Amino acid sequence: MSDFDSLELRGVGRRFGGVDALSDLNLTIRSGEFVALLGPSGCGKSTALNCLAGLLPLTHGEILLDGKRIDTLPPERRGFGMVFQSYALFPHLTVEKNVAFGLQMQGRPRAEIDSRVREAIKLVKLGEHAKKLPGQLSGGQQQRVAIARAVVLEPSLVLMDEPLSNLDAKLRLDMRTEIRRLHQSLGLTTIYVTHDQEEALSLADRLVVMREGRVQQVGTPDELYESPTSWYVADFMGYRNILTATVVSASGGEVVVALPGTADGGVRLTGRAVGALSAGDQVRVAIRPEDFVVVSTGSTSGGGSIDGGGAGAVPGTVAVVEYHGREHAVGVQTGDTMLHARTQSAPQVGSGVRLTAPVDRVLVFPESLDAVAPVEVAA
Repeated sequence: MSDFDSLELRGVGRRFGGVDALSDLNLTIRSGEFVALLGPSGCGKSTALNCLAGLLPLTHGEILLDGKRIDTLPPERRGFGMVFQSYALFPHLTVEKNVAFGLQMQGRPRAEIDSRVREAIKLVKLGEHAKKLPGQLSGGQQQRVAIARAVVLEPSLVLMDEPLSNLDAKLRLDMRTEIRRLHQSLGLTTIYVTHDQEEALSLADRLVVMREGRVQQVGTPDELYESPTSWYVADFMGYRNILTATVVSASGGEVVVALPGTADGGVRLTGRAVGALSAGDQVRVAIRPEDFVVVSTGSTSGGGSIDGGGAGAVPGTVAVVEYHGREHAVGVQTGDTMLHARTQSAPQVGSGVRLTAPVDRVLVFPESLDAVAPVEVAA
C-alpha cells in the first residue's frame, strides 16, 4: 500500500505565540515502518503529527517524501490517512457510508467504491455491522470504522493520534492487536502518537521519546527498554523508581551513590553509570520494580547493611501489597521515599524488608537532562 521509500523531517518546528511547541525535529521514516511518538501531554507529539498531516503549517524546517518537499502542500494533496482520538465519524451515516465518504470525495467510480469499502470493512471485521449507524456501535467498533475509513483510501502513510485513549482497558488490548495485525497484513507505514509506554512497546518498530518539543531518544523498543540514555526516558520505559542521589565514587563504569532521606539516613547503592559521572555529582537512579528482590528482615525497621552480592540493600517497611495474578506489586516505605517492587510471595503489610538489585540493573544518570548528548536519529 505504501508507495514511497522514505519520509524525512528536517529541522521541523512549530511555534505558538513565541513558544516552541516543537523544535528541530529530525526523523527519517522508512516505507512500511511503524513509528510511535511517545511522551506526556504537551511534549509536542500531537503537534508533530498535525504538522505532518498538514493541519498545522511549519514555523521552520521541511518535510520531504522521497526527496520532494510536501510541507507546502494542503492536507488533501499529501495522500495521508488520519485516525483521530475522537473517531470523528458522521453520526447520520452508516458504517459503509462513513468508510465510503473519502472515496466519494475523490470521485471514484461506484463499482470501485463498493468493492474497496467491502474489503476495508472485512479487514476490520465489521461486515455484520455495515448498515448500522455509529451510535449503535461500541467504542472499539467505532474506532475500527475510523481505521477502515483511513485505510480504504490506500494512503501512503497513516497517522494515528492516541486512537485508543477513550477505550476501556480490555478494548485497548484488543485494538492494539487489531492495529498491529492491520499494519502487518497491509504493509502500512504508520506514525502513532501515544503517552502509554506499553502501547508503544507492543506496536512500534521504533520509538521517538519527546520532551518539551524536542526528541530525547530514538530507537527500537528493545533499545529504549534496555538502554535508556536519560532518566526521563527511563521513567517512560518502566523504571518506576527514579531516585535522587549523590555520587560517592565512580570507576570503570560502576558508580556508588548515597540515597538521602532513606530509612537509615544514607543508604549506598552501586549501579551502572550512564554518561560521565564524578564524585559529588547529583544524579538520578533508575530501577525497575521487577529488578528489585524483596528480602524479609522480620522487623518493622530493617537494617542498613550493604549486601555484597548486589548493588546494595535498601531497608524499609511494607506499606501496601497489591495482587496482580501471578505476582504482587509491593510498595516499600523507606524514610520519605516510596519504592515499588514486584514479588511472587506477598509480604505482610508493616513487615520489614530489604530491597536489593543486581548492579547492572541499577542505572545512574546525570540529574540534568541538558547533560544528555544530542540524539542521532537513524533511518
